Amino acid sequence: MCGVDVAVLCEGPTESVFHSEAGYDVICHRTSYPYRSFRLSADLHRHLRMRADQSALVVVNGIFHPAVYALSRAARRAGVPYVVAPHGAYDRPLFQRNPHLKWPYWYLCERPSLRSAHAVQVLDQRHRTWTQRRGIDTPTVEVPNGFAPEDVNPRTALRWRRNGRVRLLYWGRMHIQQKGIDLLLEAFAQLSDVIPMELTLQGPDWHGERKLVQETVARLGVSSKVRVLEPDFENSPPLVMSEYDIVCMPSRYEGFGLAALEAMLAARPVLVTGLSGIGPHVERSGCGVIVQPDVRSIVEGLTTLLERRALWPEMGRSGFDYALEYLNWRSIAERAIEHYRPLVN
Repeated sequence: MCGVDVAVLCEGPTESVFHSEAGYDVICHRTSYPYRSFRLSADLHRHLRMRADQSALVVVNGIFHPAVYALSRAARRAGVPYVVAPHGAYDRPLFQRNPHLKWPYWYLCERPSLRSAHAVQVLDQRHRTWTQRRGIDTPTVEVPNGFAPEDVNPRTALRWRRNGRVRLLYWGRMHIQQKGIDLLLEAFAQLSDVIPMELTLQGPDWHGERKLVQETVARLGVSSKVRVLEPDFENSPPLVMSEYDIVCMPSRYEGFGLAALEAMLAARPVLVTGLSGIGPHVERSGCGVIVQPDVRSIVEGLTTLLERRALWPEMGRSGFDYALEYLNWRSIAERAIEHYRPLVN
């Protein structure tokens, strides 16, 4: 991969090695420890010690997870440099859920792991602000999320609806607070009284909030205009999104925002909040609008997009081209490796 030997290390009930067509190995070390454990497989410890003199670098993925702390400590003891990739920001909302557990863990485990790392891998360089506020001066490396080539719709298949009722789509988990679903529904209720439009909410219900979403829809009196659908795991997200006009991601907090990237690959205009890691890419590509996570701002953002309906094809193609050039995994990997090489040496 980009001239670098890559191995994905993990633990499981049985030992196995898988060599992928892309050229990297998936090595599973056998363990009998539970998923959330501070103890690592003896074979994984041995694997790290063997890499100590081989110009190796370990990227530890996860946030507030005992295995992340255990692996970072094992890498440090083995003399192998490591990077922590938390896949999220250490902002205020992160600490608001179960603060009585998170704050002690932060001081005892999370912060020491970050301070001893050679770098912290962030989805958006703006996340560095929060690590610094938490007393972490470790250098940061920006590595955004990317896409798989097979998820891209052919350019010749791109189509846009130029008239008729506007179709809005929210694509993601049924998590009202984090994802801002309540904000989107309030904004939609205001606009749908004067503009012919419909909204589809589609995604998995990992938190058991689908019923609350449906109750909110009923309370706002928009049941005839809003659909709440089960997730579609059969078709690629860009293919599903191509049936809609605008993709909305009104999150109160978000690490990156894959839904918006998938919308760009579907060449659809997007509405995203400025707190998401995808926000700067939306702004640079000109494929959508950036709003604040409140009803008034979302109403204004949707109104702006609706007024630009004639420009949707141009906006969609701009986001599509930008994603292909800057957010493909190979381009992202090449930029990341440029940052990683000095860490190994």
